[in-house]
Amino acid sequence: MSMLVQVLRDNPILLLFVVAGIGYPLGRIRIGGASLGVAAVLFVGLAIGGLDPDLKLPEVVYSLGLVLFVYAIGLSSGSMFFSSLRHRGLRYNLLVGVVLLLAALLAGLAHALFGLDGPTTAGLFAGSLTNTPALASVVENIKSSAPPGLVEQLQAEPVIAYSIAYPFGVLGMILSIYVAQRLWKVDYAVENRQVEDSTTLNEPIHNRTLRVTAAGLPPVAALMSARRWNVIFGRLRHGSDTSLVTGQTVLQPGDLVNVIGPQEAIQDAAAGLGESVAEHLEFDLSQFDKRRFWISNSDVAGRQIKDLDLYNHFTATITRMRRGDVEFIPHGETVMGLGDQVRVVAPHGQMESIRAFFGDSYRAVSEIDVLSFSLGLGIGLLLGMVPIPLPGGVVLHLGIAGGPLLVSLVLGALGRTGSLVWQIPYSANLTLRQVGLILFLAGIGTRSGYAFFNTLANGGGQEIFLAGAVITFLASLAALWIGYRRLHVPMGILVGILAGMQTQPAVLGFGLEQTRSELPNVGYASVYPLAMILKILLAQALLLLLK
Repeated sequence: MSMLVQVLRDNPILLLFVVAGIGYPLGRIRIGGASLGVAAVLFVGLAIGGLDPDLKLPEVVYSLGLVLFVYAIGLSSGSMFFSSLRHRGLRYNLLVGVVLLLAALLAGLAHALFGLDGPTTAGLFAGSLTNTPALASVVENIKSSAPPGLVEQLQAEPVIAYSIAYPFGVLGMILSIYVAQRLWKVDYAVENRQVEDSTTLNEPIHNRTLRVTAAGLPPVAALMSARRWNVIFGRLRHGSDTSLVTGQTVLQPGDLVNVIGPQEAIQDAAAGLGESVAEHLEFDLSQFDKRRFWISNSDVAGRQIKDLDLYNHFTATITRMRRGDVEFIPHGETVMGLGDQVRVVAPHGQMESIRAFFGDSYRAVSEIDVLSFSLGLGIGLLLGMVPIPLPGGVVLHLGIAGGPLLVSLVLGALGRTGSLVWQIPYSANLTLRQVGLILFLAGIGTRSGYAFFNTLANGGGQEIFLAGAVITFLASLAALWIGYRRLHVPMGILVGILAGMQTQPAVLGFGLEQTRSELPNVGYASVYPLAMILKILLAQALLLLLK
């Protein structure tokens, strides 16, 4: 064993892949219908790190993983984040704010019950809510304010408390989600279909031909604006002529029109237009063909479909879009992303021109633009270094997690600035998320393992562990109960809110695996910035107010 420890200690890259290689498949094991997922890497890291005080990955591994993960999440969630603020995001952030205040009060109660000092209480709060920037702010505050001879001792107290509370801060949240979804019998598949934003779902898309019987209909653009049907009109047969429907098309009685969309949306359109017929207009390829193309042209990415003016350029229309595993109905305001796949209906002779226009290169959608990626990430890191003075002499830094996240949310919403495309292909984004999360979990696990087990083995830390577990459980259960039972937030979004409140990628990874949708990313991105800043402020308040 000592020889193995020595080998791992001398070879940090080997240590990284041992932790990841054991933890990742271990997390795939399902027990009672659930699994730890990628969070298992953290616990394997703790176990291996507990073998020797020097058996830990360099800090840069943890930092790099955190930066890659939050930046990729922000890019993919930017548009959803700002959209949620216009709708339900304020309510989500109020929920998180109330629960974090409750967690701070519980930490103050632990201070009174167990006689904990201020630095330990602040570390307990940061660890139970797994917020490294909050811990860093506490340590930095101690460094600048403590007597010179006591700096190292006082700095060690919040770090030890953080290390003891941190593991259960992750596991407790995961267990709370698992218990809640079993107790309330949450069916994520049914829940996803009830969410209003159909672009986040993977509803089956159908194709049906309708015979128009309604008279006096307005042009299609006005009709869609008034009725808000989530459908696309494809081919139109008027008498013996076949054409594509445009916004200016006026449907007339006796016309046959091809309608594409989810089953329920097609039924709504049929009720307003006429009746279904057995004929399949989409099978008529005499004048128009249909093909799928990859979006790999950076001149197209980041633009809305209506700005491409496909009909006037190619007499073409987009009837479906696929992003990752999700296929949905696009509309004029839908933003094209690198790596998206579109189904286009157009005349036979235009298909090669359309292919060149979109790019249609699978290799290109597997790569990232290093210039825009590095530039955006660099801006985020610089923002994280900017000191933000607060009342009471407290100085706040967003750090390597907050700065990149805030910048990436903005850039993800913008999509592009001039010739710079900020978004990265969907497949590349997923890869960066996965690699970043594994680096983060392996790094923080190995660096916390020895302090965690050493403190417990020496008979100390039981009060901190118990208090941290209570804070984590009560905070998570309060958020779940209020959010799901009182505010009726869909569980898919709520687990993301919980992960964002915890500022914990491992919990988000668990939520994504449970829901098998992108909904947790919406909740995570909606509350993460406020949660991180509020936890830093509350940790500073505990340090300054409690003696």
